[in-house]
Amino acid sequence: MKSLLFLGTSSGAGKTTLDAAFCRYLVRKGMKVAPYKASNLSLNSYVTLGGEEIGMGQAFQAWACGIEPTGDMNPVLLKPAGSGRMQIILRGKPYQDIVRDQPWDRDEVMEKACESYDRLLEQYDAVICEGSGSPAELNLMSTDMANVGLMKARGVKAILVGDIERGGVFAAIYGTWLLIPDELKPLMKGFIINRFRGDASILGPGIQKVEELTGMKCFGILPYEPLKFPEEDSLSQTGGNIGSGDLHEEFIKNLDRLIDNAVESGVDLEGIAKLLEE
Repeated sequence: MKSLLFLGTSSGAGKTTLDAAFCRYLVRKGMKVAPYKASNLSLNSYVTLGGEEIGMGQAFQAWACGIEPTGDMNPVLLKPAGSGRMQIILRGKPYQDIVRDQPWDRDEVMEKACESYDRLLEQYDAVICEGSGSPAELNLMSTDMANVGLMKARGVKAILVGDIERGGVFAAIYGTWLLIPDELKPLMKGFIINRFRGDASILGPGIQKVEELTGMKCFGILPYEPLKFPEEDSLSQTGGNIGSGDLHEEFIKNLDRLIDNAVESGVDLEGIAKLLEE
């Protein structure tokens, strides 16, 4: 199965950007790649050429792959509508409005999301998936679709992204791994520390301990980059500038710069790519 899932220790950890960068990295290697996010909670949406409404992050990830976005790339979009209401956009079209304490058929929606995933897997060399928020929200885990929900449904291997800018990155990585259901822990293949400033060698003892405790491999430390990328939630506070030229071209330039700096800093993107073959 040529698929991989980027999870974050929290919202805004950088998984949207790293997902796009990894998609771009595989495309630069000559692969045909598509992004995927089973469910997205966002008002920042994009309408595809086919008239389907999806999350903005998946649109940019598709452009990073050199393809046009489609509804299958974000089959479930949850849009807060105020007064405790939530609108479900399914495969790009309005599906159902739900209100607090009103049951909805999560299993049916998840089945539709998995059908979209399966279609992409048939059409592309690799499908690079993005989680939503944190996978360790115990109160939401039974209805989760984009994180443990996808891991359970399709056995997708995962890389965990931790944001050191927020502090407590080792606790966040280890704590997230601890709260992942035991039967899914073997799918947690590694982690990346994002947005580090300074001498990365000081992180060595912490990385070694987390690797020993979890069995996950550290695939590298990504330096802080003042680059501007599209954001999907209120916790994201990316600085920098996306540039003054064509939006798509400037976005790709930023991704290429991020990839080159990551490789120069020792981030093992090739090691992550090899997970697709296992």
